[in-house]
Amino acid sequence: MNEKHAFRQVVVNIETTGVDLAKAHRVVEIAAVELVDRRLTGKCFHTYVNPGREVDPGARAVHGLTNEFLQDKPAFGEIAREFLEFVRGAELVAHNALFDIGFLDGELAILKLDPLWKCCPSVIDTLQLARSLRPGQKNSLGALCSALGVGTPAGDLHGALLDARLLAEVFLKITQQRLH
Repeated sequence: MNEKHAFRQVVVNIETTGVDLAKAHRVVEIAAVELVDRRLTGKCFHTYVNPGREVDPGARAVHGLTNEFLQDKPAFGEIAREFLEFVRGAELVAHNALFDIGFLDGELAILKLDPLWKCCPSVIDTLQLARSLRPGQKNSLGALCSALGVGTPAGDLHGALLDARLLAEVFLKITQQRLH
């Protein structure tokens, strides 16, 4: 009996209080969208997170999430297990994966939980992939959306859920081009 197993990937994106784990910056928003056999399933995980610290002005300028907005949101510890269940067993896809996965692993370490590699077999970094396919070109998510004809967000602010959905489309287009 030749049974085909579905290949599951989860595209992950986060927003944070700042860019430096060494300065105790924390996650403020997490989004993950599911792909099965290279198709968006419509299943996603999304939540805002109370970081337990102030959001740096530079980060707030990127995502627009204020301390007041985040104050009644759950702490990472309250959503960690649900997030881990959503991604468990999937290959993760992230743009600048060292940043996103590093921050998520940092949050898990605070809770004394295993890092993501313990529940996810591998990670694809779309920034590294784009750099290998488009050397010397701008490879931000916005630049890739423009170059590949993927819809871009209105306005200048980033949000984890919209960016995860855009990244999923970018990833599918980039890897489709590589397949042919």
